[in-house]
Amino acid sequence: MHTSAAPLSPPFAQGPLRAVPQALLDALAQRFGAQCSTALAVREQHGRDEGSIQAPPPAAVVFAESTQDVQDAVRLAAQYSVPVIPYGAGSSLEGHLLAVQGGISIDVGRMNRVLAIDAEDLTVTVQPGITRKQLNDAIKDTGLFFPIDPGADASIGGMAATRASGTNAVRYGTMRENVLALELVTASGEALRTGTRAKKSSAGYDLTRLIVGSEGTLGIITEVTVRLFPLPEAVSAAVCSFPSIEAAVRTVIQTIQLGVPIARCELIDAHSVRAVNRHSKLSLREEPMLLMEFHGSPASVQEQAETVQDIAREFGGNAFEWASTPEERTRLWTARHNAYFAAMQTRPGCKAITTDACVPISRLADCLLDSVAEADASGLPYFLVGHVGDGNFHFGYLIDPAIPEERERAEQLNHQLVARALRLAGTCTGEHGVGIHKMGFLRDEAGDGAIAMMRAIKQALDPQNLLNPGKIFH
Repeated sequence: MHTSAAPLSPPFAQGPLRAVPQALLDALAQRFGAQCSTALAVREQHGRDEGSIQAPPPAAVVFAESTQDVQDAVRLAAQYSVPVIPYGAGSSLEGHLLAVQGGISIDVGRMNRVLAIDAEDLTVTVQPGITRKQLNDAIKDTGLFFPIDPGADASIGGMAATRASGTNAVRYGTMRENVLALELVTASGEALRTGTRAKKSSAGYDLTRLIVGSEGTLGIITEVTVRLFPLPEAVSAAVCSFPSIEAAVRTVIQTIQLGVPIARCELIDAHSVRAVNRHSKLSLREEPMLLMEFHGSPASVQEQAETVQDIAREFGGNAFEWASTPEERTRLWTARHNAYFAAMQTRPGCKAITTDACVPISRLADCLLDSVAEADASGLPYFLVGHVGDGNFHFGYLIDPAIPEERERAEQLNHQLVARALRLAGTCTGEHGVGIHKMGFLRDEAGDGAIAMMRAIKQALDPQNLLNPGKIFH
């Protein structure tokens, strides 16, 4: 039997590991051949994400190439009461893909085909392993694009499972609004479909929305139908520096409250700008900064930009610089997406304890500024970025993993931030999901009654608790 002595890093222990019988490993090898690996390097790759939580690797990795492969792997695991953990691109931050109770990992990365492009209906159906960049490359000749952009080149299946959003959410919404239909494999190995390509339906329970955001705990997604949008006629991006974070945030609040249909509105603090300048070889002013993008007709883009520029000027915004060519915009947004890795390089060997709070736009300044003050007082190095156009922001507290006191301090800052967000009618996670890290926060946010309802759904659909156990709630 496969076991591991390596513990889950405290304070996130999720119960005892379930033994994986050799008979199951033999059955997987017989069914999948080279598509199944028990090599330690492969297992370790599938036993970690971009977060800071450590856990033992899965006992085996199955590289699924079809829905039938997923069904067969789930059925074999179910025969031996062994957990299965879906794996996409490995870019999650909250421990979603960790084998915290042992089990096997089902990697859907090879399931990366576009199955149907329905340009006239503005939809596309894909396998779950295709990444957002691969999808947009595949549809570039249609004049359409898929706007959800979480930063990392995440898989579409993983984005659906975590209800991801990102930089474009302020205009185009999140995965919740943009997933129309799914195919999934249940805990018993049955393949079923939810939703249709129609824009709306009142037929029965909304199972699609139930699965979107369920983090692999109710089923393994094997097909996704998502909305597409016409490429805007004109696109313009700009950066604007501010004398303080408060000035930048007040600009955002007024922009949103005036109804300006801005496509992207990202906040980067001075720490992040310094890191990005070094990492991406840029020369941005090392002050709090907004990165903005405007989509529409040339006239509407100009009108939006002028309105925001006037608002920014009221709050001391200066050095409004434009990036109108695709190359300039790409360089700018690549630098923003690399902010996490740029910040990590400022303290070699560190880990980042990340936050993901989201609050109503009217309370953004209250939540953000108090959190900045606490972070400054803590003495920990940190960075701050945020999709502030929809009230979502992220601190990254940079800790030395060899110093437990630093993790404790970072987690305390995180607790204080989340408690503040909840008091202001916000949420503990705007887009990263609950995973392991935010279980306690979910209880604080949703309450015991809602957690009990979630447990009842999980028990009904997965009575053996085999689908990604130990995530979302105990």
